[in-house]
Amino acid sequence: MSIRSSYDAVIVGAGPNGLAAAITLARAGHSVLVLEADETPGGGCRSKELTLPGFLHDVCSAVHPFAVSSPFFRRLSLEQYGLEWIESPAALAHPLDDGSAMLLERSLAATAATLDEDADAYRRIWNPLVSHWPQIEQAFLGPLRLSPLLSHPIATGQFGLQALLSARQFTDLHFRGTRAKALFAGIAAHSLLPLEQVTSAAAGLVLSTIAHIVGWPIPRGGSQEIIRALAAYLRSLGGELVTGVEVKDVGELPQARAILFDVSPRQLVRIAGKRLPPAYCRSLERFRYGPGAFKVDFALDGPIPWQAEECKRAVTVHLGGTLPEIALSERQVAQGIHPERPYVLLAQQSLFDPSRAPAGKQTVWAYCHVPNGSSFSMTERIEAQIERFAPGFRERILHKQVMGPLQFAAYNANYVGGDINTGMQDIWQLFTRPTPRLDPYTTPARDIYICSSATPPGGGVHGMCGYFAAQAALRRAF
Repeated sequence: MSIRSSYDAVIVGAGPNGLAAAITLARAGHSVLVLEADETPGGGCRSKELTLPGFLHDVCSAVHPFAVSSPFFRRLSLEQYGLEWIESPAALAHPLDDGSAMLLERSLAATAATLDEDADAYRRIWNPLVSHWPQIEQAFLGPLRLSPLLSHPIATGQFGLQALLSARQFTDLHFRGTRAKALFAGIAAHSLLPLEQVTSAAAGLVLSTIAHIVGWPIPRGGSQEIIRALAAYLRSLGGELVTGVEVKDVGELPQARAILFDVSPRQLVRIAGKRLPPAYCRSLERFRYGPGAFKVDFALDGPIPWQAEECKRAVTVHLGGTLPEIALSERQVAQGIHPERPYVLLAQQSLFDPSRAPAGKQTVWAYCHVPNGSSFSMTERIEAQIERFAPGFRERILHKQVMGPLQFAAYNANYVGGDINTGMQDIWQLFTRPTPRLDPYTTPARDIYICSSATPPGGGVHGMCGYFAAQAALRRAF
């Protein structure tokens, strides 16, 4: 495809947010070009045969509650482009050493029933969250805006007060038993924050609430199918997508009224710094990145031999034991220590999507958090955590592929030091991503915008960063 000399908008980076920005602008009637450095679009949303032929693994993102629940994705009806969602009977399983496991299910009542003495507390907390989710979503899934907060002050205020707590504070306040505390700790640890840190409860509240509303589904055929459907939709609107083009300088781009960058703040300075004031560039350079990811993809000779039968009902399994164990693991990562017993996030997609592996075989996706930029191998420790809850797991390994922080950074320049969230998402960078600014998607240059996960609402395949950045461009540049 030949690239014209001018467009209404050019988007650099074809991850979910870059494509969301492009689609939003194209739907508004503007000519759009998306440029991607890799040979395939996708960013953190790709699938490849990483281990053996016929074993299809998700390279980064794997399970997609945000994609199904996102207001942006809900507008698109991507099923007409072949995207099909698979939901396992339970969203999440969390095994313990006694051979039992807690399940996070679509049914709030069924989830609560497994939490013993905390069943009533769970229902009391999550019933209003599920009931008022549309108002909470409108207020918090994006930049900080007063209008949605003031429109529903009770619902948003109650959620906001709970979300500001640390996960430890939240569980100490509401739960008495080991099971509820462990289940919430595993979900809250998706925040990549120590569980003693304020706002670490937010991820636990959001992800568990979404599980009760839409589940934690996977796309049939791998995460790349989300990108394939988005790209097809963009082309149906007349948008252009060109891969294999690395943008090193903003001066290389065609003329455009708006240029949107699906890149990290560090990359934005490198590519467009000469067009931006030095003070703004310095503020971008102060942007803080979070822990790295260490992932192992396994090709197995059969399903994981879980000790707890409940684990066979869920695509996602959290391995870390009790709340104190998970909290120690995440605290050590923040201190620059590699945990002996890491908290492991595991997905067994092929158990529910046979297209991922040859008949009778299985794929497994498992990762843990490590200090940013680490080169230390966590392979043995991840395997030990799986073996702890599934004796005989190692005997089923046919092949494995490792990606540490350095490999993640090489794979996607947005993942600085292996940070797959594109930036620390603590209270100081929750709504001020990438730098304090009334409209965080704009820059001092009227035609330059940032639409990556380094902007609110942050990491996850939801497209909302791209959507809000495109809205900013529509208001300002068009």
